[in-house]
Amino acid sequence: MASRSSAAGVNARKAAGLPTDKPDLVMSSAVQVCWEKFCNYFDVEPRFVPICEDHKVLDGHDLERYVDENTIGVVAIMGVTYTGMYEPVQQISNALDRIQEKTGLDVHIHVDAASGGMVAPFIQPDLAWDFRVKRVVSISTSGHKYGLVYPGLGWVVWRSTADLPESLVFKVSYLGGEMPTFALNFSRPGAQVLLQYYMFLRLGFEGYCRVQQASHDVAKYLSGEIAKMDDFTLWNDGSDIPVFAWMLKDKPNRKWNLYDLQDRLRMKGWLVPAYPMPVDLTDVTVQRIVVRNGFSHDLAESFLRDLRACVKYLDSLEAPMPSEAHVSGFHH
Repeated sequence: MASRSSAAGVNARKAAGLPTDKPDLVMSSAVQVCWEKFCNYFDVEPRFVPICEDHKVLDGHDLERYVDENTIGVVAIMGVTYTGMYEPVQQISNALDRIQEKTGLDVHIHVDAASGGMVAPFIQPDLAWDFRVKRVVSISTSGHKYGLVYPGLGWVVWRSTADLPESLVFKVSYLGGEMPTFALNFSRPGAQVLLQYYMFLRLGFEGYCRVQQASHDVAKYLSGEIAKMDDFTLWNDGSDIPVFAWMLKDKPNRKWNLYDLQDRLRMKGWLVPAYPMPVDLTDVTVQRIVVRNGFSHDLAESFLRDLRACVKYLDSLEAPMPSEAHVSGFHH
């Protein structure tokens, strides 16, 4: 997202006669594909900070290796697609403070809160990830993830009008009145916006707190029960958004993997994807559960019964499953 700092930085470089043709954007290697699309479409160099088992999300570690005078911003994710984990926005901001002290570079943050933006305010109100963090100048979220609206709705907010460069806002006078527009397209359906408005009125703040807390409780219960099973190790436990992932423990002579478990669960009606982690961690395969409104404790118990039955079946195999190699990546 372009911010006031990036626009001002570009203008300053122009005034100094310095090149402005190589902007870069710093983000986690686990970033959602929309950011890769943005960089590709708008000729921005993506700088991916690799995650690893010691740094499971972008947390400010080694950030100085990726930030330079061409950096237009850092993307922090509130709810990584692969695992649901929050990236610590305050910690990233602190790392950028240290970089500014050493180099003078003032780099701002965009928070991709596609999922967490509709969770954290309701069940983690003390977590500083939003405009309480001074370097955060813009936040995006999706109503169709945890906003309880069907797909197609998302929005972005800026800290102030000054943080959205005027050059990106177009004034149009269609239909007899002037209005500003900031989008790649113009006309959009309004049904999702109306439904979101209805949901806000229908549930209110307290209602969203109850809905998100119920999903969070189910996610924590499920992850706790799966952690007790001998075959699995949790990658995370659903403490952030109600999403968590697990890995398969090393076990001699095991005849199956998480892709086989995915297939067995599908036979029972459960879509629980297995996939490799991002670049530099592709040798790690995880399986993920997303808990949303309507996934009750009763359904959780039903899933756990089926999961244990599938594992028991797979453990009874005398030879590996006759399946093709699973080489596909994550599909959002």
